[in-house]
Amino acid sequence: MNGISYWKTLVFSAVLVCTHLVYALENGVARTPPMGWNSWNRYKCDDLNEEVVKRSADAMVAKGLKDVGYVFVNLDDCWQVDRDADGRIIEDKQKFPSGMKSLSDYVRSIGLKFGTYTDAGYYTCSKRPGSLGYETIDAQTYAEWNVDYLKVDNCFPDASPSRERFTTIRDALNATGRPIVYSICNGGETSWEWAPDVGNSWRTTYDIRDSWTVVVAILDLQIPLTHWAQPGAWNDPDMLEIGNGNMTFDEYRSHFTLWAALKAPLLIGSDIRALSQDYIEMLSNPEIIAVNQDPLGKSVSLTEIGRAHQLYDIWCGPLVHGHTVVVILNREDSDQKITVDWYRLGFKRNAELLVRDLWRRRDLGVLRKPHVFRVRPHGVVILKVKEMGHRRGYEHRLVTQQSNHH
Repeated sequence: MNGISYWKTLVFSAVLVCTHLVYALENGVARTPPMGWNSWNRYKCDDLNEEVVKRSADAMVAKGLKDVGYVFVNLDDCWQVDRDADGRIIEDKQKFPSGMKSLSDYVRSIGLKFGTYTDAGYYTCSKRPGSLGYETIDAQTYAEWNVDYLKVDNCFPDASPSRERFTTIRDALNATGRPIVYSICNGGETSWEWAPDVGNSWRTTYDIRDSWTVVVAILDLQIPLTHWAQPGAWNDPDMLEIGNGNMTFDEYRSHFTLWAALKAPLLIGSDIRALSQDYIEMLSNPEIIAVNQDPLGKSVSLTEIGRAHQLYDIWCGPLVHGHTVVVILNREDSDQKITVDWYRLGFKRNAELLVRDLWRRRDLGVLRKPHVFRVRPHGVVILKVKEMGHRRGYEHRLVTQQSNHH
């Protein structure tokens, strides 16, 4: 995106924040972004089976991830093979010999929640049976299996509008009486314009990959969308790639930090059994998770961008009790010293600010003047800031400093 078009996008997004009244699906679930695990990024279609799901669930418990909030164990595509004479979906018995109900019972017996996958078209993206025309019987089946989370893709549809097909599934799920988190995966086709009162989350982009270039590209696409996030209705920039091996530790940490601050669902997309302790500790940082799960439910927004010779972003957003979260991202391939001018971010000029570094987990004391932060290549700093004597916290301003780095 060139500098001029990028700047226009930022101005347009500011207008959207002021003009859109957003409604949310009132089904009583996902009041904070869902946290858990999804099979797709690591196992795709061929490697998914019952044993993988059970052992992943076991690892979530054993490694303490359940205790910090990761509770959903979500199967993605490729668990289904056909329908019976009554139209009920049939599991792949070779890969899931015990069946979905038994697998759900196992996951739930160890204190986790069970999620699965379908499609709003005739077929799933891997050409398994979709739910188009079978919405009611599928919803009833999922309720009987005690499904807690349903991801719905959008491959092989008919000519009807996406909103209509996804709304039919919403109504079928609601009719079961079972509270099920409803995740819309519409490939970022402007779902946010209708999805907040249809589902609990909606994909904002194409599929993620284990690549820093892709992560940053997806991040940029969130810029005009951040205001849509609210309790029960979340932007979904896709699942986490933490630990899949193609990014540096700092890049994974930046990926996790920004997804958390954007109030995205935090769904681990790697082999939990093989994650090193460093990655487990990253994913378990209670102060980062608290930002993601903050009950106010407000995403950070892009507030400042660096000049052409110093590429960085600063994202800010409100938290409860008048706190503000500030995320500083270094887009350069080398260390940077980035100066944070608190007034440019929306704080009162010369205000006394209590500042805490959430990755280092230590207080930086009371700051008044612009402060210099050293940030590693593709690295991030995340701060929790409270303006002393000012109950409202920061006041968001339009992005400052034009840049052509996006």
